[in-house]
Amino acid sequence: MKTFLLSSVLAAACLMSANANAGGPLTRCGWVSNPTPGNWYLSDSDGDWTLATQGGDDEAMGMDVIGDISAGDYEATNGNYGYACGCMKVRDDPSRMRILEVFSFKQSRLAKCTNEPNLPSPQ
Repeated sequence: MKTFLLSSVLAAACLMSANANAGGPLTRCGWVSNPTPGNWYLSDSDGDWTLATQGGDDEAMGMDVIGDISAGDYEATNGNYGYACGCMKVRDDPSRMRILEVFSFKQSRLAKCTNEPNLPSPQ
């Protein structure tokens, strides 16, 4: 009985540890910028997150759900490139400040981010 109980406790502890490291999706809101070809970032109250870099091989999965941000409320800063405001449901890696996967994206009015006191100015 003691062996069964100990095995059950150890199995439960391993399962809890695995779930703690699973890093489920969370919502991040802020400035979504595409300043130059292939470069994408999200700046929120926690900092600047990289989604993709030109020529990089670690682009976030699901980038296609972001779509054309210039079709909504958008600020052009470099020809066809610029920034928007929005929220993404993502899986991230805080130790590297990288977005690993984008599950959904909802673009908002620029004023929503402009009026948010915890957001830095857009880049």
